[in-house]
Amino acid sequence: MKALVMRHPGEISVESVPDATRAENEILLQVKMVGLCGSDLNSFRGKNPMVTFPRIPGHEVAATIVESSPSHPHLAIGTNVTLSPYSQCGKCPSCLRNRPNACQFNETLGVQRNGALTQYLSIAPGKLYTANLALKELCLVEPLTVGFHAVARGQVTPEDTVAIIGCGGVGLGAVAASGFRRARTIAIDVDDAKLAIATKSGATDTINTTRENMHDKLHELTDGRGPDVIIEAIGLPSTFSAAVEEVAFTGRVVYIGYAKEPVAYETRLFVQKELDILGSRNALPEDFREVIRMLEEHRFPVKEAISNIVSMNDAPGLFKAWSANPAAYSKIMIELD
Repeated sequence: MKALVMRHPGEISVESVPDATRAENEILLQVKMVGLCGSDLNSFRGKNPMVTFPRIPGHEVAATIVESSPSHPHLAIGTNVTLSPYSQCGKCPSCLRNRPNACQFNETLGVQRNGALTQYLSIAPGKLYTANLALKELCLVEPLTVGFHAVARGQVTPEDTVAIIGCGGVGLGAVAASGFRRARTIAIDVDDAKLAIATKSGATDTINTTRENMHDKLHELTDGRGPDVIIEAIGLPSTFSAAVEEVAFTGRVVYIGYAKEPVAYETRLFVQKELDILGSRNALPEDFREVIRMLEEHRFPVKEAISNIVSMNDAPGLFKAWSANPAAYSKIMIELD
């Protein structure tokens, strides 16, 4: 069967790999479409420290069941599904606290183990989700769950004002999740096109920091109090510290991105404001179910969120173009034969 293989940083091609077979107690899928995210670009560039080569990328999946089991009648042959790409050990502190999304020994498809950019894939049934969605919508489920999990970590309610810093794929999921929970949602970015999509996703207000001062605008929008929740979805030291500076007293700060450099804080604000400072990693089953419900209710601008759909044969060239000019792309999807 065919697969997209990264042999080395900057080197990617379509290759023949051994055929996949259904493992015991698993479900065999024919992969139909795979979405790409920033971690895939970092892997291609050799900047993802969790990836070893060679590696088949891909963890945002839409697929069709081709071999099932009588013990899983709801997973019938021909059913379209998406999946959770994370693993869990069941023994680490996170798993024992029923938070397997943060498993100490997690291996994500396409990162620590070979991913979904291959024609067939064998997956445990508990990782699969069925939904009344088109393939490209199924492909959006997993990336949106990451933002939904961050909003859940922030315990967002309809009474909250929430600011999301960064409206890329992950930040857009947080915008959609905050809007889905009926919170007042402020989307912050440097790109008007991303802010326009954020507005269609549920943002009630936007701030373009190339034209507006973020502090002044947040002060204006919140009558001087600051947002109740700030979600950082960029990973810059400046936005990491800004989240703590701008959030309201007794507010919540949620970090999704990794800062690429050390961050210097005025730690007095942690105590003076009595902040809840939270990390957010991957997603839980309830996040998948909530995203599916939102998409089934047609409350997300699917068409606008996708910039490119290409064939597997065209994917190597697309990776190179994406690496050369990442700002020109939003959500990329690869169709498999």
